[in-house]
Amino acid sequence: MTQPAWMETIFDRTPHLDGIGTVDPVVYDASIAALRQRTVNFAAKRYADMMFVSGLNRATADRHFRLRVAQPPSGLSTHVSAGVDMAPLAVEADASDHRVTVRSGECVGQAITRSGYGSILLGPSAAPRFDPRPIARAPRDAGRAWPYGDAVEVGATPTALTGALDGFLASSPGVYGVLIASPDRVLTERYGAFGAPDRATPSWSMTKAITATVVGRMVREGWLASMHDPAPAPLWRDPRGIHRLITLDHLVRMRSGLGFPVRQEDGRTTIGFENSAVYQDAGDAFQAAQRSIVATMPGSVFRYVNSGMNVLGAIIRDQIERRGLPYYETAYGMLVDRLGMGSYQHSADIAGNLIASGAGYATLRDYAKFGVLYLNDGVWNNERLLPEGWVDYALTATHTGTNYAACFRSNVEGAFPDLPRDTAWASGASDQKIFILRRHRLTVAVSNETDHAMDMAALNRLIATAIDCYA
Repeated sequence: MTQPAWMETIFDRTPHLDGIGTVDPVVYDASIAALRQRTVNFAAKRYADMMFVSGLNRATADRHFRLRVAQPPSGLSTHVSAGVDMAPLAVEADASDHRVTVRSGECVGQAITRSGYGSILLGPSAAPRFDPRPIARAPRDAGRAWPYGDAVEVGATPTALTGALDGFLASSPGVYGVLIASPDRVLTERYGAFGAPDRATPSWSMTKAITATVVGRMVREGWLASMHDPAPAPLWRDPRGIHRLITLDHLVRMRSGLGFPVRQEDGRTTIGFENSAVYQDAGDAFQAAQRSIVATMPGSVFRYVNSGMNVLGAIIRDQIERRGLPYYETAYGMLVDRLGMGSYQHSADIAGNLIASGAGYATLRDYAKFGVLYLNDGVWNNERLLPEGWVDYALTATHTGTNYAACFRSNVEGAFPDLPRDTAWASGASDQKIFILRRHRLTVAVSNETDHAMDMAALNRLIATAIDCYA
């Protein structure tokens, strides 16, 4: 039987009632040519991150760069490998423009760094589609004691902890550093050969916890009513749409069901779940995320994706701009500037959206301030910033089958065997972490360069030793 030309077997094209929103989903191009371009794009962003955000010199960046070949999105339980061959990479860095250009065969990818916007991936384009003007940030208080200011006075490190720090750094050569703090002061900090107290370091998916906490701020301020309400994404306004079944809670707990069609090299179309495309495609991350299809029933299946977080990013931007407020200043001012995290900055996409799923940067001292907010039950400097009960909500895994909470990981399965089961942490792709040990009133921030192995057993011993020494 011949299928009529007007029929579509992959996704619904029903128009929205109000004419607002994009019906057609993004279709991921998994051709070899597209994967090669993404690989070059990501390499450009990585070099721009290292050199112009973290401030590493070219030689150090070359030593730490690891080629990550783009892979097509996988299904619910299987991971596929495209086996893409790459021509040698040629990397050019223009320090005057904070620009990196990477070439491989016919592929050219570029990234630029601008203050407050991190590294902006341009791909083959020469410029972003917005004007990255300077962002007015809250002034830092250099003279006030940490955590409310930036003045840090670190005491002597206990002998037992010194040995644990030595062992951890020796077995984890990609580590920028590690910092241990109580709610009142930095207890100890140690940096690797290329780390420093004032060096902004990558967070990758630790940024998800920042994004979720901004959403918590909006709940506290009454901008959003409940985490269990339908997610008010700008492109999800059709009350008939299945996207209206997705709640804010589904998004932060990775149970949104969002996926998209993937067009394979051989012409087949499969359903995939977004992996790293947001860091590899020089596109509008918020629009692409909202144009995802609903591949599994919302709330039913845990599947870690970046797209749900960028739907949250679109919601944050929409909630700010519908109130007539400046997007960038308000996005920073709602949380990180309130905490005095002056080193923190998001990466923007080519359209000017502050990517909500990852690629933020900060010093370890500023990451630890975020941990202190959670140690203090969402209260900062005697002011409640987060709703009562938010910390329990965010740090507790409430579904079986995963240790994932609301953009935090939990130790419910004993991933860190010597730490309490109620330990939680914000987690990034290359083992960047902010640990929150509420029972012991400690936070631990550790940052690692991308795609380097970290000795997790040594980190477990280090934190357990810190508990013995300080708690």
